[in-house]
Amino acid sequence: MSVDYRPTLQAPDDDPWLWLEEIEGRQALDFVERQNSLTLQAFGGAAFERGRDILAGIYDRPDNIPYVSRRGSDLHNLWKDASNPRGLWRRTTLKEFRKPHPAWETILDIDQLAASEGEDWLLSQITTMPGSSRAILSLSRGGSDAVTLREFDLDTRSFVAGGFALPEAKGGVDWLDADTLLLSSAHGEGMATTSGYARTVRHWRRGQRVEQASVLFEASADDMAAYCYVDRITSNRTIWFGRMLDFFNFSVSIGDQTGPLARLDLPTDIELQAHGDWLAIKPRSNWSVAGRTYEADAVLGISLSAFLKGGREFAMLFEPAPRRAIQGFFWVAGRLVLSILDELRPRFEICTPSAATWSRETLSGVPGIGVVDVWALDRHPSESNGALLANVQDPLTSPSLLLIERGVASPIVLKQAPKTFTADGLVVTQHEAISVDGERIPYVQTGPAGETGDAPVYMSAYGGFAVSVKPYYNASLGKLWLERGGTTVQANLRGGGEFGTRWHDAGRLAGKKLSHDDFAAVAADLVRRGVTSAKRIAAQGGSNGGILITNMLVRYPERFGALFCTIPLIDMRRYTKLLAGASWIAEYGDPDKPDEWEWLKTYSAYHNVKAGQAYPPILIATTRRDDRVHPGHARKMAAKLQAMGYEAWFYEPAAGGHGYGKDNKERAGFEVLGYRFLKEKIGWRDGED
Repeated sequence: MSVDYRPTLQAPDDDPWLWLEEIEGRQALDFVERQNSLTLQAFGGAAFERGRDILAGIYDRPDNIPYVSRRGSDLHNLWKDASNPRGLWRRTTLKEFRKPHPAWETILDIDQLAASEGEDWLLSQITTMPGSSRAILSLSRGGSDAVTLREFDLDTRSFVAGGFALPEAKGGVDWLDADTLLLSSAHGEGMATTSGYARTVRHWRRGQRVEQASVLFEASADDMAAYCYVDRITSNRTIWFGRMLDFFNFSVSIGDQTGPLARLDLPTDIELQAHGDWLAIKPRSNWSVAGRTYEADAVLGISLSAFLKGGREFAMLFEPAPRRAIQGFFWVAGRLVLSILDELRPRFEICTPSAATWSRETLSGVPGIGVVDVWALDRHPSESNGALLANVQDPLTSPSLLLIERGVASPIVLKQAPKTFTADGLVVTQHEAISVDGERIPYVQTGPAGETGDAPVYMSAYGGFAVSVKPYYNASLGKLWLERGGTTVQANLRGGGEFGTRWHDAGRLAGKKLSHDDFAAVAADLVRRGVTSAKRIAAQGGSNGGILITNMLVRYPERFGALFCTIPLIDMRRYTKLLAGASWIAEYGDPDKPDEWEWLKTYSAYHNVKAGQAYPPILIATTRRDDRVHPGHARKMAAKLQAMGYEAWFYEPAAGGHGYGKDNKERAGFEVLGYRFLKEKIGWRDGED
């Protein structure tokens, strides 16, 4: 019997599976329904339901940490549990929140709203304005990125009759005043970029039809997006306008409600944070200006008014090193908080500007190991008193939520998450593998002490978009993998941001293939160290990690026992034509340019599948409401593999967006299905199945 190899590297556009890109097409949905049935028959059942219910119970626990942000004098939280699967938007006070069991006032019950309106609503975002009871709610159907905008009154806890409202589209708003919005939305004729995001910023007055709103600022159709931000710290309410040229390049202008007045004379490959009359700038590449060269990933400070007058005397706020990199920075009450990874250890520094100089201090009272995330308590900088929140954890230590008040020496523990799995006898260790070009690739291993040579290993990584992978406490892996005797491994691949731009650049564009080599090197190192054997390694990756996992399938099949590929990007020939795909060209390249297709085709697993190979079994899972990464990637890859005779399974729930489900039970089911598949295929019977 002949095998259909299409599409191939020689004929990359001869694709017999294009019909699977029709998200709601009848033939495509028949395929999905049939595949879901087969997958659930094989890996569902009583054991699946037990695992799903265990995880859902963990996610729904009443003593989980309710993460908050302060708006005015109240702390706001979106809470989900078994009784409120879509969520409660609620509020309390800081005084009340300090109590073990705070009292909450419900502002909006999303489950009641969805039921009353017959819609699959989730609350995606809340946009409020200081000193006002009005908010714009971004309501998502089934978890999609596209949202419906509706005005809401916090005092009456109801939607505003005749208020601002906008049909479903990608984008959002900022308040200019009580009767005016600055709208950055793809809704309307000619208002979307080729990536599907907002092309303009519009001045939308109350009572005005959105089609009548004047355009203040416009990006090119080929840009990724247009955006704006109102800085309320300045007395004249400075408005920042931006063109997002691609994922890593921006053109920034300053203006007012009439539009942009001046474009800042800056390189496009910068990250910028403004706060009143102060700027903090991080260039991605070396920047020579005013007779001095600043190194890539340095953080520079300057007065905005001085910069606009031509001044280029920057204060050096952070100097990078090969394995010491900035992870982010933000302003709070006149201070700049720098988040740093130094050999993967968290560090935080605070820089405070004045007319004469910048002072510097280290944020005290937070651990120097594990994972530490810090952010501002207050949603609006103009309302901030300088208070910070910190989340502290590691793979075996459940999170603690800390309050860091300005002028107070030590952080206060506000909440402690429950321990959701037994960690007795488990240890966390750090290691390095050597990749194909000699680069050291760090990874964190969690599991029983000592090597048996046969450990059931769950490997994961990301390796893209300068995203740093950190060893968080993972309740699901802890309960269903570690507690049952397994080992987990999390790798820090090139393409991530752990060591700054040079680490990211080494693993993007043509280097993406090298990022995949890094992951394979970690798998080999686990075998070399005597931890396990290749047939006992299960690997999972999602989104950008979908490229990773499918490349392990076709390039390094001998190093893995089973693969779980989630919400994936796979077809690198057509990705720019599917949903938000064009926005990722800066990470991968443009397949319509012959020279860039030359490297893209090396890691387009969809085109590199070959017949007669010893590929490990793979489960490919996506969601129908993912309007970021098109579900066609997953559908087509599964269909092609199956047609070529390989063991490829497929699963696609109807909701979930670019995630694993719209509520805790759906998320738990998605995860458990993957665990059940991986365990069976690596031959691990843990006694619970």
